[in-house]
Amino acid sequence: MIQFKRPDGQLLEGYLVEPAGSTDAPGVVVIQEWWGLDDEVKSVADRLAKAGYRALVPDLYRGKLALEANEAEHLMGDLNFGDAAGQDIRGAVQYLKATGSKKVAVTGFCMGGALTVLSACNVPELDGTVVWYGYPPLEYVDAQAITKPMLAHWALHDDFFSISGVDSLEEKLQQAGVHYDFERYDAKHAFANPKSDVRGLPPLQYNEAAAKLAWDRTMEFLKKNLT
Repeated sequence: MIQFKRPDGQLLEGYLVEPAGSTDAPGVVVIQEWWGLDDEVKSVADRLAKAGYRALVPDLYRGKLALEANEAEHLMGDLNFGDAAGQDIRGAVQYLKATGSKKVAVTGFCMGGALTVLSACNVPELDGTVVWYGYPPLEYVDAQAITKPMLAHWALHDDFFSISGVDSLEEKLQQAGVHYDFERYDAKHAFANPKSDVRGLPPLQYNEAAAKLAWDRTMEFLKKNLT
């Protein structure tokens, strides 16, 4: 765990993993699901570090973790999304750039996916975004402000983020001339999280084949846009 500064000067903690033997590798800011900074999101950062990226997970919940869905919903409900995108996530991107990474992307899952879309509009320093099955209310998406490429993975059978909303978001990005790639998977929400099946929530389901394909596409995107 490290500390870094937000643009407004406040300090925030985050989980940082560096690739072996590299201090100037490209960076990826990883945004948690609604559960918090848990072992699963840390394992995503570890995976990115093994692939050669400096990965930083900002602790948006300030040390709190949710084990049950109602706790997660409460924590997410208390989160100021504009502040999280414009300050917490932007501060994490700035930290990675200030400490050696020439290029930095943002990626996030579920709630973190919605925050990644907001980051694309509110963090001018980022160099690309990878969204995993989450989007914010579309009135908060300033598509004209998105100037860097976006890759997004969507579940066709998502009870939390409807695919019709994905279609509307795509239309908005298209009209603004955003460079994006939307991939749709025959899967349920949180299909890339191996813990989905043990959460006891029917809308969640891990899908190994979809997860592998989405990760392969993510690695190609990061290589193309960060290295």
